[in-house]
Amino acid sequence: MLHEEINADLGRFNVPGASWVVIEHGAVHETGTAGLVDSSGSEAVAPDTLFQAASISKPIAVLAMLRLVDRGVLDLDEDVNQKLTSWQVPPTGSWQPVVTLRQLASHSAGLTVHGFPGYAAGEPLPTTVQILDGVRPTNTFGVRVDLVPGTQFRYAGGGTIVMQQLLQDVTGTPFRELVHELVLEPLDMSDSDYAQPLPPERHSKAAVAHDGSGRPLEGRWHAYPEQAAAGLWTTPTDLAKVAIAVQQMYAGADGALLSPELAREMLTHQIRAGQRIGGLGHLGLGFFLDDSGRRFGHSGGNAGFSCHLLADRDTGQGAVVMTNGDRGGWVVQRAFAAIASAHGWEEYPDEVDVPDLPSDDLLAELEGTYRLDGRMALTIGRWGSGLEATFGGQRPQLFMARSATTFNAMNTESGFEVREDGLVFVQEGVVLDCVRE
Repeated sequence: MLHEEINADLGRFNVPGASWVVIEHGAVHETGTAGLVDSSGSEAVAPDTLFQAASISKPIAVLAMLRLVDRGVLDLDEDVNQKLTSWQVPPTGSWQPVVTLRQLASHSAGLTVHGFPGYAAGEPLPTTVQILDGVRPTNTFGVRVDLVPGTQFRYAGGGTIVMQQLLQDVTGTPFRELVHELVLEPLDMSDSDYAQPLPPERHSKAAVAHDGSGRPLEGRWHAYPEQAAAGLWTTPTDLAKVAIAVQQMYAGADGALLSPELAREMLTHQIRAGQRIGGLGHLGLGFFLDDSGRRFGHSGGNAGFSCHLLADRDTGQGAVVMTNGDRGGWVVQRAFAAIASAHGWEEYPDEVDVPDLPSDDLLAELEGTYRLDGRMALTIGRWGSGLEATFGGQRPQLFMARSATTFNAMNTESGFEVREDGLVFVQEGVVLDCVRE
């Protein structure tokens, strides 16, 4: 039944393929696949097909960090500038903020840069320090503190990159190698790798990324040098090993990766956040948590990939679903609702609201050249189900579809809206007309 439902949703949402695992009693209970590795080919998704984990990379990076805390190498509540050597959290004007690992791991450090669009095949990749400084060839802004640390939740992939640099500085080991040693190898995650770009010898195992119309991305997928935030290639089976390991750590099982005390800190509410899939409205360390703290998980969305991990610390239940399409988030949410219903998950919502997304006709209509407020040159092109906009002499920016008529920027609080009288650009409450040339 689950296979039929997911397969039908792949067609409904223009997503080529999916792979999933269901966890029961702290062990893999069921694996499944549907659809294609590449919409232009005929190869079926297999259980060992690699997908980009996107932001699910973050809690695994946090787990690596916590292992160093467990060993006394790091302190959750120490100013990260005390141990950062290659880069420092810069002052904000005359004020030097203090940022801690606890805040970085719970998205409460007041840092900028929400997410990362990745780099197309062949583009130069920045170093971690270049990403933090926001200098070329980086395609995002520099990471800075502009909220008082510890006061509120703000999702910041930029903060995870600060943590990535800190781990490298204190160990002298490249991030990819370090996480392999601390997490991937101990958990036997043999199909997982933070390598960016993906080594050629693994290409034949990797799913191709697809836009919102189900078309392969040029170059097959984007690279993410922001490894800790978005750079993990993996499978649902390997991610299930992480979920099961967290359940075991919390229970104090022999040989667990973390001490029970630190595992419980990981699944303790640190700060309230907006609601996520499965009612996850709080942040622990690395993972989002539900109100009770029992259910933990994380979603992920890179260009052409969407996925989710969710598990229960007490019942030993959980699931991982991964897809290779921009609209895979809807496939994922509906799959989790079906899994929860079939396996009797307590208090899990069994219905998913699927909002209208922009039609192909609207996206085609919006493409073209404009004058912003009748002045600045603006070019708009299609980016999957979203938009790519180039303002004057600026580099292109990506805007994700949030509804049938709204598009929000990935890295700034701005966006486009289609209104009755035409297209407008909204930034900090200022509304600017987009006048077509």
